[in-house]
Amino acid sequence: MDAVKIWVEDLIGLTGLTGDLVPILRHVVLALIAILLATLAGLLCRKLLVPLVKKVTARTEARWDEVLFNERVLVSACHIVPAIVVWLLLPLVFYQFPTVRELVARATAIYITVMVVRTVFVFLGSFKDLDEGRRSSSQQYFYSFIGVLKIIMVVIATIIVVGIVINRNPLTLLAGLGATSAVLMLIFQDTIKGLVAGIRLTSNDMLHVGDWITVPKAGADGTVEEMTLTTVKIRNFDNTIITVTPQTLVDDSFQNWIGMQEGEGRRVNRAVYYDFRQIRRIDAELRQQLVDKGYFKETDIKVGDVNMTLYRRYMEQYLRSHPLVNPNMTLMVRQLDATQSGLPVEFYFFLKEKSWEAYEQQLAEILDYIYAVTPDFGLLVYEHFPEQQGN
Repeated sequence: MDAVKIWVEDLIGLTGLTGDLVPILRHVVLALIAILLATLAGLLCRKLLVPLVKKVTARTEARWDEVLFNERVLVSACHIVPAIVVWLLLPLVFYQFPTVRELVARATAIYITVMVVRTVFVFLGSFKDLDEGRRSSSQQYFYSFIGVLKIIMVVIATIIVVGIVINRNPLTLLAGLGATSAVLMLIFQDTIKGLVAGIRLTSNDMLHVGDWITVPKAGADGTVEEMTLTTVKIRNFDNTIITVTPQTLVDDSFQNWIGMQEGEGRRVNRAVYYDFRQIRRIDAELRQQLVDKGYFKETDIKVGDVNMTLYRRYMEQYLRSHPLVNPNMTLMVRQLDATQSGLPVEFYFFLKEKSWEAYEQQLAEILDYIYAVTPDFGLLVYEHFPEQQGN
């Protein structure tokens, strides 16, 4: 840079300028040169260093290096390079104007601090791209730690920036926070509670990204898309998005369907009401009808059997042999307590299909068959007809 200063002096001498304008012109030219060098350094970083790192990471078999050192991280880091160049050249540019040098140095230091924090944030955010579906408890705990780390970095960066602005040692400001810690805890009590609740959710393995949960208080019923220490983003099945705090999930109850999703089947628990007046012992005609239609063999029907008993027995065999039903899980067709609206018969079984749309379609097909064969057993589904009021 000394050679540049001499060159600038010679250049100004060639112009023939004298007097008070010479120092000003000298510093303006040196500042423009410093800006040009800083811009050139940033351009070389983006055009040479970024493509070089991307080529190196692309040649490796590992995927994590391409994700963590992606273009966003590298470009953000390149924004720091021009500021570093300016920082190094400041003593040689404004050597005759210490006040201007001090102001520019503080602004440059603040910029470097902010950009370093931003780059680290982008780098930490890249870890989310390593997700492949549902997070494990250890992964979620790691992401929670990242959230805490971001908050700590923001606090430290704020202290450093304030220290630069008022020209005080940041360590002195950090030590002084002890006196105001009680006030800060009162102001940020909701944030602190959210942090504690988020750590409880992750450390106890209560919730993961990709889980289907139901939160009645918040009106949420959908899949968890994002979890942080302060928010949980849920996409409902109607594609609306609801954001709740971890504190809400910890303080109130919520239903996590992951057990069903990872299990061997999804439960069906439906009750159908039958008319009491149609429940009777079978006669010869009904017996022959059941045999002719293939529901039972003649040896399977005993004298005195009740049509409801045979119906429940057949429906249980039907469900157990159905290809869509998991016979290894609980399966039963049972009577519930009698009501004024007929005799409720509960169909309790598990379908192998767990996705919502296919589950509902298969369930409807089975229920359609249950309703369709009811008259063959001499039974009727109970229907309530209100009495006609006279005119």
